[in-house]
Amino acid sequence: MGHPDFRVHGKIFATLGYPSAERGVVKLTPDQQELFVQVEPEVFVPVKGAWGLRGATSVRLRDAPKGMVRRALIAAWCNTAPKPLVRQFESASPRS
Repeated sequence: MGHPDFRVHGKIFATLGYPSAERGVVKLTPDQQELFVQVEPEVFVPVKGAWGLRGATSVRLRDAPKGMVRRALIAAWCNTAPKPLVRQFESASPRS
């Protein structure tokens, strides 16, 4: 497709440069997508069509607060990674 993607165990959880160079996409659940869009509506926008209905969310990178992008990427990774790996990550992550 010509744009970089991020994978865990061969499955894509995020991309850069899609649909344009200024954007990325994260693979969220519909509920997660709704929350990110409510908090930062100028940054997070559902992708058009069926993918967007399933949680694919476009991120306007220039305007995105780093902390929000980090949370979206972690959520997307956890949604995509095998559950034992997610549990391992969660047990090793510091609690905030």
